[in-house]
Amino acid sequence: MTTPVDALQTALAGEHAALYVYGVLGARTSQSATPLLFERISEAYVAHRAWRDLLTNRLVDEGAEPTPAAPTYELPDTPPTPAGVGLAAAGIESRCADTYAYVVANTSGADRSWAIGALTRAATRMVGFGAAPQPLPGGPDLA
Repeated sequence: MTTPVDALQTALAGEHAALYVYGVLGARTSQSATPLLFERISEAYVAHRAWRDLLTNRLVDEGAEPTPAAPTYELPDTPPTPAGVGLAAAGIESRCADTYAYVVANTSGADRSWAIGALTRAATRMVGFGAAPQPLPGGPDLA
């Protein structure tokens, strides 16, 4: 059985991965040539960094050792073009939405409320990066 701490650890691992990949995507994005995409990538990076820090602090408050970041992560197999960067970013948000749905299902109270908000923001960003809206973001097997 998954505990709330296990679910939060899973979300933290997802945030570490998101930050790594967004860092790479930021390097593939031009602030002058594609300012809107650059801004969205930058905003997503800042949001995921804040969520990583929040999850780390929450786990410490629970007396748990936060999951450390891996030394490297698999990068999306998309071309380093604006369209490829948008597709990769939408994929990050989709995976994060899946993780937040997992947290929603395995927590309660403030942790669940936070995860619902994170799921909503991930779904919104996913569409902003060009993905089609989903009837149940974070729950593709439920649609």
